[in-house]
Amino acid sequence: MASNARIPSAPASGNSLGLRERARGALLGLAVGDALGAPAENMKPSEIRARWGRITGYVAEHPAGTDDTEYAILSGLLLARHGSALTPAQVGAAWHEWIADRAEGRFRGAGFSERGTLENLRRGLAAPVSAQHRHAWSDGLAMRAAPHGVFAAGRPAEAARLAAIDGSVSHDGEGIYGGRAVAAGVAAAMAGAPVVTVVATALALVPEDSWTARSLRRAVTAAHRGEHAVRSAVVIGGYPWTDLAPEAVALAFGAYAAADGDFEQTVLTAVNMGRDADTTAAVAGALAGATRGAAAIPEHWAAAIGPARGSCLPAMAGHHVLDIADLLTSAPAGNTTETPS
Repeated sequence: MASNARIPSAPASGNSLGLRERARGALLGLAVGDALGAPAENMKPSEIRARWGRITGYVAEHPAGTDDTEYAILSGLLLARHGSALTPAQVGAAWHEWIADRAEGRFRGAGFSERGTLENLRRGLAAPVSAQHRHAWSDGLAMRAAPHGVFAAGRPAEAARLAAIDGSVSHDGEGIYGGRAVAAGVAAAMAGAPVVTVVATALALVPEDSWTARSLRRAVTAAHRGEHAVRSAVVIGGYPWTDLAPEAVALAFGAYAAADGDFEQTVLTAVNMGRDADTTAAVAGALAGATRGAAAIPEHWAAAIGPARGSCLPAMAGHHVLDIADLLTSAPAGNTTETPS
């Protein structure tokens, strides 16, 4: 894996984007991708076409982010609270405070990895033992890894390190690698790196012979041939679960590469490939949003994203992804008192 090198910032020019604009693009892009992809989750492209034709915008009456957005907010708040000093014990304590030790209430919509983690935490297990369940390879860390890239803008190895610490409570192996790739890619994009460098940076921060790296390489190699080729290159045909981190992360990066970072085309490519469409579009949206900035997100898509509803994590209700982006790029690391209500 690469050393903790810093990606040089994009040269100053009339077209350069500020850190806050990229941060807002990354996290708003994540939420928009999540909301666009949610109705297509677990569907095949043929099923998507039969129901909607090609998805070109929101198909839900009241579009909103799912667990992907709410867990990303949780990770953002963790970083705002602890910064680079984040430890596995602090991640575990936050999961107890904000999720495990609360009444279930409206808690729903989390994936298998989160449910297994919560069962282990409630049994008194701590990271990394709390991640020893049957779905430690899921994309549950990848979906919440973008805030680490925002926080460690231009420092992809640091972003990947923090994502792995965050993931230690819930993931292992390929699940960690997927989160590292996303965090590193977003960190590179936050510094204005071109798409090819963003992809190369993500690959440099995961083991070369890992399933995640192999899938990612196949996806971006096929990207010039479009979404069908990307999907065919990485999807495990016949496997019933769609939340495999190596698959979802590769689909997201493949969509991003196929669209050359264009926000609208990136997320729509991810959505129309189906599978874990809310997560793949959320990750793809974070990458493209960091690359092109918040202004590249269609206004009518952005306008639909309000504060989190708490439909998965009640403790996250009322927090807006734009506030998290501002918090991560303006508040001194570890010196904020921002916490969920």
